[in-house]
Amino acid sequence: MPCGTSLTEETAHMLKNTITEDMKAAMRAGAKDRLRVIRMAMAAIKQIEVDERRELQDSETLAVIEKMVKQRRESISQFEKGGRPELAEVEAAEIAILATYLPEPLSEAELAALIDKAIAQTGAQTMRDMGKVMGVVKAEAAGRADMGAVSATIKARLG
Repeated sequence: MPCGTSLTEETAHMLKNTITEDMKAAMRAGAKDRLRVIRMAMAAIKQIEVDERRELQDSETLAVIEKMVKQRRESISQFEKGGRPELAEVEAAEIAILATYLPEPLSEAELAALIDKAIAQTGAQTMRDMGKVMGVVKAEAAGRADMGAVSATIKARLG
């Protein structure tokens, strides 16, 4: 362990270290597409670190990757509407690479149970309580569920 680095600092940046190691491995293997996507992710992470003048924690790094996946999903939708399936395929391939850094997604049953628990925990009964429920679910399901779908499910339950 380098001098001056505490164990908590070292473990707080494990995801970024994993991405860096994967970037080196992709370079060695000559995996150009994988390398391009990993470099894009590292650039997004570094940009935030430079802007905020601090290192990101794993949870923040995860949020950056989630945002990148969300942007690509939106792009796929636009490319498909525009009749550009080849561009949609490129975006889907990028999602597949980025998804390797995200935690295992929740199953529909796990997500339903989580929403039920959040509704019970907050005492939510109407749409006015949706923010409370979303707050609880978001904390538990960060990176493991599409929040747009979660929001729709909660609306259906409370509506």
